[in-house]
Amino acid sequence: MTRIDDTFARLRAVRKKAFVAYIMAGDPDAETSLAVMKGMPGAGVDIIELGMPFTDPMADGPTIQLAGQRSLEGGMTLDKTLAMARAFRADDQITPIVMMGYYNPIYSRGVDRFLTDAKAAGIDGLIVVDLPPEEDTELCLPAQAAGLNFIRLATPTTDAKRLPKVLQNTSGFVYYVSVTGITGAAAAVATEVAPEVARIKASTNLPVIVGFGINTPASARAIASVADGCVVGSAIVKDIGAGKPVADVLANIAALASGAHAA
Repeated sequence: MTRIDDTFARLRAVRKKAFVAYIMAGDPDAETSLAVMKGMPGAGVDIIELGMPFTDPMADGPTIQLAGQRSLEGGMTLDKTLAMARAFRADDQITPIVMMGYYNPIYSRGVDRFLTDAKAAGIDGLIVVDLPPEEDTELCLPAQAAGLNFIRLATPTTDAKRLPKVLQNTSGFVYYVSVTGITGAAAAVATEVAPEVARIKASTNLPVIVGFGINTPASARAIASVADGCVVGSAIVKDIGAGKPVADVLANIAALASGAHAA
């Protein structure tokens, strides 16, 4: 059982949906992003997605691309991202941390070294958007052997033939991408998402969490009501990019979390 598994078991026991929130490590600087991260559990975040900055974030829209640029320009590295997780773990041993990003930085570090360091830093799961199931031996299977959940994305184009392959070695939860395209590009619509979530849940016992296109408490509530929870990223990153004080960023996160938890 990982922290992710424990979190979903706890939420199920009280019939509560999960609120997952994404920030980019090091955006706009290491000190500010760590302050936001440390405040997220108190704002109602059940699982933290911590973005690994990368120079070519092909699945991300302009908001998160700019966050990655700010982070890299500020000197953020994979080492510093892991250090950020360790600093968070000094005060919080409960909230799961999922590292989200691309394979290149992990490959460059070396898979075995990365997994050892990630586990020691208190990372609980990975979302690596550019590694398909056909490459599970690269990272997915070694990660799970190391005790980390490997979370796979399903999309509106994941058809009945493809879905079993996507689910085959997934653990922790399934991340359903509610819209085609990049992050922040369109709004998620609960009536369209609901049948897709039901289709996925018919093939797995894992929780299904919906992300992309959720940017208000109302949309968080609507999407969480038809899934096991929701993910918000761009709306939070946009506040950070606008230079809002940490307290204001956390207040908006709390409003979003309240929406999801009211579902």
